[in-house]
Amino acid sequence: MRVLPIVATGACLALAGVATWQIFKSPDSINEVPPYREPSSTTDATVEVSIVEGRSPEDIGKDLEAAGAIESSIQFETLVSLLGYQGSLQAGEYEFARSTPELDAVYRVRGGLVSTRSVTVLEGWRLEEAADAFAAQGIPRADFISQARVRNFEFAFLDALPGNASLEGYLYPARYPVRKDDTATDVITSLLEGFDSNVPADLSAQAEETGLSLHDVVTLASIIEREAVVPEERPIMAQVFLRRLREGIPLGADPTVQYAVAADPDSISANGYWKRELTRADLEIDSPYNTYAESGLPPGPISNPRLDSMLAVVNPANTNYLYFVAKPDGSHAFASTLEEHQQNIEQYLR
Repeated sequence: MRVLPIVATGACLALAGVATWQIFKSPDSINEVPPYREPSSTTDATVEVSIVEGRSPEDIGKDLEAAGAIESSIQFETLVSLLGYQGSLQAGEYEFARSTPELDAVYRVRGGLVSTRSVTVLEGWRLEEAADAFAAQGIPRADFISQARVRNFEFAFLDALPGNASLEGYLYPARYPVRKDDTATDVITSLLEGFDSNVPADLSAQAEETGLSLHDVVTLASIIEREAVVPEERPIMAQVFLRRLREGIPLGADPTVQYAVAADPDSISANGYWKRELTRADLEIDSPYNTYAESGLPPGPISNPRLDSMLAVVNPANTNYLYFVAKPDGSHAFASTLEEHQQNIEQYLR
Protein backbone atom coordinates (compact mmCIF):
# COMPACT_ATOMS: atom_id res chain seq x y z
CA MET A 1 0.00 0.00 0.00
CA ARG A 2 1.40 3.39 -1.04
CA VAL A 3 1.26 6.02 1.68
CA LEU A 4 0.38 9.51 0.49
CA PRO A 5 2.79 12.23 1.62
CA ILE A 6 1.59 14.49 4.40
CA VAL A 7 2.23 18.22 4.37
CA ALA A 8 3.62 18.74 7.83
CA THR A 9 2.42 22.20 8.67
CA GLY A 10 -0.03 23.10 11.39
CA ALA A 11 -1.99 25.31 9.01
CA CYS A 12 -2.53 22.53 6.48
CA LEU A 13 -3.43 19.97 9.16
CA ALA A 14 -5.97 22.36 10.58
CA LEU A 15 -7.32 22.99 7.09
CA ALA A 16 -7.67 19.27 6.46
CA GLY A 17 -9.51 18.87 9.77
CA VAL A 18 -12.00 21.60 8.90
CA ALA A 19 -12.44 20.20 5.40
CA THR A 20 -13.03 16.68 6.73
CA TRP A 21 -15.77 17.92 9.06
CA GLN A 22 -17.45 19.83 6.22
CA ILE A 23 -17.31 16.88 3.86
CA PHE A 24 -18.23 13.96 6.07
CA LYS A 25 -20.91 15.53 8.23
CA SER A 26 -23.36 14.42 5.49
CA PRO A 27 -22.76 11.01 3.80
CA ASP A 28 -24.72 12.10 0.71
CA SER A 29 -22.35 14.99 0.06
CA ILE A 30 -19.74 12.64 -1.38
CA ASN A 31 -21.97 11.23 -4.10
CA GLU A 32 -24.18 14.19 -4.92
CA VAL A 33 -23.34 17.70 -6.01
CA PRO A 34 -25.31 19.92 -3.59
CA PRO A 35 -27.20 23.02 -4.65
CA TYR A 36 -24.74 25.82 -5.22
CA ARG A 37 -24.69 28.42 -2.45
CA GLU A 38 -23.93 32.00 -3.35
CA PRO A 39 -20.56 32.81 -1.75
CA SER A 40 -20.39 35.69 0.67
CA SER A 41 -18.58 38.49 -1.10
CA THR A 42 -18.26 42.22 -0.80
CA THR A 43 -18.65 42.64 -4.55
CA ASP A 44 -20.91 41.33 -7.29
CA ALA A 45 -18.02 41.25 -9.75
CA THR A 46 -17.23 37.93 -11.34
CA VAL A 47 -14.00 36.55 -12.71
CA GLU A 48 -13.60 34.21 -15.66
CA VAL A 49 -11.39 31.15 -15.52
CA SER A 50 -10.73 28.77 -18.41
CA ILE A 51 -10.15 25.21 -17.22
CA VAL A 52 -8.50 23.13 -19.94
CA GLU A 53 -9.02 19.39 -20.36
CA GLY A 54 -6.33 17.34 -18.59
CA ARG A 55 -5.31 20.07 -16.16
CA SER A 56 -4.32 18.70 -12.74
CA PRO A 57 -6.20 19.65 -9.55
CA GLU A 58 -3.06 21.46 -8.38
CA ASP A 59 -2.90 23.55 -11.55
CA ILE A 60 -6.65 24.24 -11.51
CA GLY A 61 -6.38 25.45 -7.92
CA LYS A 62 -3.53 27.75 -8.86
CA ASP A 63 -5.49 29.12 -11.83
CA LEU A 64 -8.49 29.84 -9.61
CA GLU A 65 -6.35 31.51 -6.95
CA ALA A 66 -4.49 33.64 -9.52
CA ALA A 67 -7.80 34.88 -10.93
CA GLY A 68 -9.14 35.75 -7.48
CA ALA A 69 -11.89 33.13 -7.66
CA ILE A 70 -10.64 31.42 -4.47
CA GLU A 71 -8.15 32.39 -1.80
CA SER A 72 -6.28 29.11 -1.30
CA SER A 73 -5.20 26.74 -4.06
CA ILE A 74 -3.83 24.41 -1.37
CA GLN A 75 -7.23 24.11 0.27
CA PHE A 76 -8.84 23.51 -3.14
CA GLU A 77 -6.38 20.70 -3.93
CA THR A 78 -6.79 19.18 -0.46
CA LEU A 79 -10.59 19.09 -0.79
CA VAL A 80 -10.35 17.51 -4.23
CA SER A 81 -8.12 14.79 -2.79
CA LEU A 82 -10.31 14.16 0.26
CA LEU A 83 -13.43 13.89 -1.90
CA GLY A 84 -11.75 11.65 -4.44
CA TYR A 85 -12.59 14.00 -7.30
CA GLN A 86 -9.13 13.98 -8.92
CA GLY A 87 -10.46 12.46 -12.15
CA SER A 88 -13.86 14.17 -12.11
CA LEU A 89 -13.06 17.85 -12.57
CA GLN A 90 -14.62 19.21 -15.74
CA ALA A 91 -13.12 21.55 -18.31
CA GLY A 92 -15.00 24.68 -19.31
CA GLU A 93 -15.20 28.45 -19.34
CA TYR A 94 -16.18 29.27 -15.75
CA GLU A 95 -17.50 32.37 -14.04
CA PHE A 96 -16.80 32.75 -10.32
CA ALA A 97 -17.64 35.40 -7.78
CA ARG A 98 -14.46 36.64 -6.14
CA SER A 99 -13.38 34.73 -3.03
CA THR A 100 -15.72 31.82 -3.63
CA PRO A 101 -15.43 29.29 -0.75
CA GLU A 102 -13.07 26.55 -1.86
CA LEU A 103 -15.56 23.75 -1.17
CA ASP A 104 -18.15 25.44 -3.39
CA ALA A 105 -15.51 25.87 -6.10
CA VAL A 106 -14.68 22.16 -5.94
CA TYR A 107 -18.33 21.15 -6.26
CA ARG A 108 -18.84 23.54 -9.15
CA VAL A 109 -15.84 22.33 -11.15
CA ARG A 110 -16.72 18.73 -10.43
CA GLY A 111 -20.32 19.33 -11.54
CA GLY A 112 -19.42 21.47 -14.55
CA LEU A 113 -21.42 24.41 -13.19
CA VAL A 114 -19.76 27.12 -15.21
CA SER A 115 -21.74 30.01 -13.72
CA THR A 116 -22.73 31.27 -10.29
CA ARG A 117 -26.28 31.37 -11.62
CA SER A 118 -28.30 28.36 -12.66
CA VAL A 119 -31.84 27.26 -13.46
CA THR A 120 -33.32 23.88 -12.61
CA VAL A 121 -35.90 22.92 -15.23
CA LEU A 122 -38.34 20.61 -13.48
CA GLU A 123 -39.97 17.54 -14.97
CA GLY A 124 -43.46 18.33 -16.19
CA TRP A 125 -42.87 22.03 -16.72
CA ARG A 126 -44.27 23.54 -19.88
CA LEU A 127 -42.20 25.81 -22.09
CA GLU A 128 -43.54 28.99 -20.48
CA GLU A 129 -42.54 27.82 -17.01
CA ALA A 130 -38.98 27.29 -18.22
CA ALA A 131 -39.09 30.74 -19.81
CA ASP A 132 -40.19 32.26 -16.50
CA ALA A 133 -37.35 30.55 -14.62
CA PHE A 134 -34.70 31.72 -17.07
CA ALA A 135 -36.20 35.22 -17.07
CA ALA A 136 -35.50 35.35 -13.34
CA GLN A 137 -31.83 34.85 -14.24
CA GLY A 138 -31.73 37.58 -16.86
CA ILE A 139 -32.80 35.81 -20.06
CA PRO A 140 -35.68 37.85 -21.56
CA ARG A 141 -38.87 35.79 -21.47
CA ALA A 142 -40.09 37.03 -24.85
CA ASP A 143 -36.77 36.09 -26.45
CA PHE A 144 -36.87 32.62 -24.93
CA ILE A 145 -40.39 31.90 -26.19
CA SER A 146 -39.81 33.35 -29.65
CA GLN A 147 -36.55 31.41 -30.08
CA ALA A 148 -38.01 28.11 -28.82
CA ARG A 149 -38.93 26.95 -32.33
CA VAL A 150 -37.65 23.91 -34.17
CA ARG A 151 -36.54 25.97 -37.17
CA ASN A 152 -33.98 27.80 -35.01
CA PHE A 153 -32.01 24.70 -34.02
CA GLU A 154 -30.38 21.76 -35.78
CA PHE A 155 -30.63 18.53 -33.84
CA ALA A 156 -31.30 15.14 -35.45
CA PHE A 157 -34.18 14.36 -33.10
CA LEU A 158 -36.00 17.47 -34.34
CA ASP A 159 -35.71 16.63 -38.05
CA ALA A 160 -39.16 15.03 -38.33
CA LEU A 161 -40.99 17.98 -36.77
CA PRO A 162 -42.52 20.79 -38.81
CA GLY A 163 -40.49 23.99 -38.84
CA ASN A 164 -43.19 25.98 -37.04
CA ALA A 165 -43.36 23.53 -34.12
CA SER A 166 -42.29 24.68 -30.68
CA LEU A 167 -39.68 22.84 -28.65
CA GLU A 168 -42.25 21.81 -26.05
CA GLY A 169 -41.27 18.37 -24.79
CA TYR A 170 -37.61 18.61 -25.81
CA LEU A 171 -36.33 21.04 -23.15
CA TYR A 172 -34.75 18.35 -21.03
CA PRO A 173 -35.34 18.62 -17.26
CA ALA A 174 -32.03 19.23 -15.48
CA ARG A 175 -29.98 21.97 -13.88
CA TYR A 176 -28.39 24.45 -16.27
CA PRO A 177 -25.84 27.22 -15.63
CA VAL A 178 -26.57 30.71 -16.92
CA ARG A 179 -23.53 32.82 -17.79
CA LYS A 180 -23.60 36.60 -17.88
CA ASP A 181 -23.35 36.81 -21.68
CA ASP A 182 -25.80 33.97 -22.44
CA THR A 183 -28.69 34.63 -24.80
CA ALA A 184 -32.00 32.79 -25.13
CA THR A 185 -30.48 30.83 -28.00
CA ASP A 186 -27.54 29.78 -25.81
CA VAL A 187 -29.64 28.41 -22.96
CA ILE A 188 -32.14 26.69 -25.28
CA THR A 189 -29.21 25.03 -27.04
CA SER A 190 -28.06 23.73 -23.64
CA LEU A 191 -31.55 22.34 -22.96
CA LEU A 192 -31.62 20.56 -26.31
CA GLU A 193 -28.12 19.20 -25.71
CA GLY A 194 -29.49 17.86 -22.44
CA PHE A 195 -32.13 15.93 -24.39
CA ASP A 196 -29.56 14.72 -26.91
CA SER A 197 -27.16 13.43 -24.27
CA ASN A 198 -29.74 11.89 -21.91
CA VAL A 199 -32.22 10.23 -24.27
CA PRO A 200 -30.81 6.97 -25.73
CA ALA A 201 -30.11 7.06 -29.45
CA ASP A 202 -32.09 3.84 -29.95
CA LEU A 203 -35.28 5.24 -28.44
CA SER A 204 -36.56 6.10 -31.92
CA ALA A 205 -36.03 2.49 -33.03
CA GLN A 206 -37.83 1.21 -29.94
CA ALA A 207 -40.69 3.58 -30.68
CA GLU A 208 -40.99 2.35 -34.28
CA GLU A 209 -41.30 -1.23 -33.04
CA THR A 210 -44.48 -0.20 -31.24
CA GLY A 211 -45.80 1.80 -34.20
CA LEU A 212 -44.91 5.18 -32.74
CA SER A 213 -42.59 7.97 -33.75
CA LEU A 214 -40.17 9.59 -31.31
CA HIS A 215 -42.49 12.61 -31.27
CA ASP A 216 -45.40 10.33 -30.33
CA VAL A 217 -43.33 8.92 -27.47
CA VAL A 218 -42.40 12.37 -26.18
CA THR A 219 -46.02 13.53 -26.49
CA LEU A 220 -47.41 10.57 -24.55
CA ALA A 221 -44.58 10.79 -22.00
CA SER A 222 -45.42 14.45 -21.42
CA ILE A 223 -48.97 13.45 -20.42
CA ILE A 224 -47.73 10.66 -18.16
CA GLU A 225 -45.32 13.13 -16.54
CA ARG A 226 -48.24 15.31 -15.49
CA GLU A 227 -50.42 12.37 -14.41
CA ALA A 228 -47.99 10.17 -12.49
CA VAL A 229 -47.08 10.77 -8.88
CA VAL A 230 -45.93 7.23 -8.05
CA PRO A 231 -42.99 6.31 -10.33
CA GLU A 232 -44.01 2.66 -10.58
CA GLU A 233 -47.31 3.67 -12.16
CA ARG A 234 -45.77 5.22 -15.27
CA PRO A 235 -45.58 1.94 -17.28
CA ILE A 236 -49.15 1.10 -16.24
CA MET A 237 -50.41 4.50 -17.41
CA ALA A 238 -48.51 3.99 -20.65
CA GLN A 239 -50.31 0.68 -21.16
CA VAL A 240 -53.70 2.33 -20.54
CA PHE A 241 -53.06 5.14 -23.01
CA LEU A 242 -51.58 2.83 -25.66
CA ARG A 243 -54.58 0.52 -25.44
CA ARG A 244 -56.92 3.47 -25.77
CA LEU A 245 -55.03 4.64 -28.85
CA ARG A 246 -55.27 1.19 -30.44
CA GLU A 247 -58.99 0.97 -29.77
CA GLY A 248 -59.75 4.52 -30.88
CA ILE A 249 -60.93 5.62 -27.43
CA PRO A 250 -60.18 9.23 -26.41
CA LEU A 251 -57.35 9.41 -23.88
CA GLY A 252 -59.43 11.49 -21.47
CA ALA A 253 -56.38 13.04 -19.79
CA ASP A 254 -56.94 16.07 -17.57
CA PRO A 255 -53.43 17.53 -18.12
CA THR A 256 -54.10 18.00 -21.83
CA VAL A 257 -57.21 20.02 -20.97
CA GLN A 258 -55.22 22.04 -18.45
CA TYR A 259 -52.73 22.77 -21.22
CA ALA A 260 -55.52 23.91 -23.51
CA VAL A 261 -57.16 26.08 -20.84
CA ALA A 262 -53.83 27.84 -20.19
CA ALA A 263 -53.85 29.18 -23.75
CA ASP A 264 -56.02 31.92 -22.23
CA PRO A 265 -53.84 34.47 -20.35
CA ASP A 266 -56.77 35.27 -18.05
CA SER A 267 -56.90 31.64 -16.97
CA ILE A 268 -53.17 31.67 -16.24
CA SER A 269 -53.61 34.80 -14.12
CA ALA A 270 -56.43 33.20 -12.14
CA ASN A 271 -55.36 29.56 -11.99
CA GLY A 272 -51.71 29.28 -13.00
CA TYR A 273 -50.49 27.14 -15.86
CA TRP A 274 -52.16 23.98 -14.53
CA LYS A 275 -55.72 24.66 -13.37
CA ARG A 276 -56.41 22.23 -10.54
CA GLU A 277 -60.22 22.05 -10.62
CA LEU A 278 -61.52 21.59 -14.15
CA THR A 279 -65.13 22.50 -14.84
CA ARG A 280 -67.54 20.88 -17.28
CA ALA A 281 -66.99 23.87 -19.57
CA ASP A 282 -63.23 23.22 -19.42
CA LEU A 283 -63.76 19.60 -20.44
CA GLU A 284 -65.74 20.79 -23.45
CA ILE A 285 -63.16 23.36 -24.61
CA ASP A 286 -62.69 23.50 -28.37
CA SER A 287 -59.03 22.56 -28.70
CA PRO A 288 -57.02 19.80 -30.40
CA TYR A 289 -55.47 19.30 -26.96
CA ASN A 290 -58.82 18.33 -25.44
CA THR A 291 -58.37 14.56 -25.23
CA TYR A 292 -61.90 14.13 -23.89
CA ALA A 293 -63.37 15.44 -27.15
CA GLU A 294 -60.63 14.37 -29.59
CA SER A 295 -59.36 10.84 -30.11
CA GLY A 296 -55.71 10.06 -30.72
CA LEU A 297 -52.71 11.97 -29.44
CA PRO A 298 -52.75 15.76 -29.11
CA PRO A 299 -50.72 17.69 -31.73
CA GLY A 300 -47.60 17.62 -29.57
CA PRO A 301 -46.19 17.39 -26.05
CA ILE A 302 -47.82 19.37 -23.24
CA SER A 303 -44.78 19.41 -20.94
CA ASN A 304 -41.13 18.45 -20.82
CA PRO A 305 -40.89 14.87 -19.53
CA ARG A 306 -38.08 12.99 -17.86
CA LEU A 307 -36.48 9.95 -19.47
CA ASP A 308 -38.36 7.53 -17.17
CA SER A 309 -41.67 8.60 -18.67
CA MET A 310 -40.36 8.10 -22.22
CA LEU A 311 -39.02 4.66 -21.37
CA ALA A 312 -42.42 3.75 -19.89
CA VAL A 313 -44.04 4.41 -23.26
CA VAL A 314 -41.74 2.01 -25.13
CA ASN A 315 -41.78 -0.49 -22.25
CA PRO A 316 -45.40 -0.44 -21.02
CA ALA A 317 -46.64 -2.71 -18.25
CA ASN A 318 -48.07 -6.10 -19.17
CA THR A 319 -51.57 -5.29 -17.94
CA ASN A 320 -54.95 -4.89 -19.58
CA TYR A 321 -56.34 -1.76 -17.95
CA LEU A 322 -58.44 0.79 -19.75
CA TYR A 323 -59.18 3.31 -16.98
CA PHE A 324 -57.61 4.91 -13.94
CA VAL A 325 -58.68 7.41 -11.33
CA ALA A 326 -56.60 9.35 -8.80
CA LYS A 327 -56.70 8.44 -5.12
CA PRO A 328 -56.34 11.08 -2.40
CA ASP A 329 -52.69 10.11 -1.82
CA GLY A 330 -51.76 10.76 -5.46
CA SER A 331 -51.60 7.11 -6.50
CA HIS A 332 -54.20 5.70 -8.91
CA ALA A 333 -56.80 2.94 -9.00
CA PHE A 334 -56.76 1.08 -12.31
CA ALA A 335 -59.64 -0.82 -13.90
CA SER A 336 -60.20 -3.04 -16.92
CA THR A 337 -63.94 -2.50 -17.22
CA LEU A 338 -66.21 0.52 -17.01
CA GLU A 339 -68.05 -1.09 -14.10
CA GLU A 340 -64.84 -1.42 -12.08
CA HIS A 341 -63.93 2.13 -13.00
CA GLN A 342 -67.26 3.45 -11.77
CA GLN A 343 -66.73 1.61 -8.48
CA ASN A 344 -63.32 3.25 -8.13
CA ILE A 345 -64.86 6.66 -8.80
CA GLU A 346 -67.48 6.05 -6.12
CA GLN A 347 -64.81 4.96 -3.65
CA TYR A 348 -62.17 7.62 -4.27
CA LEU A 349 -63.94 10.69 -5.65
CA ARG A 350 -67.33 10.77 -3.99
